[in-house]
Amino acid sequence: MVNEEKLLVPTDMYLKSGIHIGTKFRTKYMEPFIYKTRPDGLSVLNLQKIDERLKIAANFLAQYNPEDVVVACRRENGWKAARKFGAVTGIRTFAGRYQPGVMTNPALEQYTEAKLVMVVDAWPDRNIVMDAVGMGIPVIALCDTNNQA
Repeated sequence: MVNEEKLLVPTDMYLKSGIHIGTKFRTKYMEPFIYKTRPDGLSVLNLQKIDERLKIAANFLAQYNPEDVVVACRRENGWKAARKFGAVTGIRTFAGRYQPGVMTNPALEQYTEAKLVMVVDAWPDRNIVMDAVGMGIPVIALCDTNNQA
């Protein structure tokens, strides 16, 4: 059982959100974060590791001003949460398609500079991840059991 005293939120809240449910496909990069595989083949992520990584991400994020951070979410099921996060924190949010070059091409109308990028899923949000990596900007990404890095 997970020691709830050390968690950011109660175990029930993590379980209700479904954050612990992975995919049937798992990569070697995500093996350390996988608790078990269910009989139906879905991987279950370790809640303690999720909580530890959220703490690390929160502490890292706290080092930046909101105007220096960009959040991107291409997946429609994450748009509402990404926009709410942006509204609460004052962080610029790209919900939907991120146009490649927004951080690298000053000629674009949406051009923005960032010192930190956060993405909801590294695969669909790969354009902003590639822009950030190319510019040496750190990236915080939510990952699933099928992520490569």
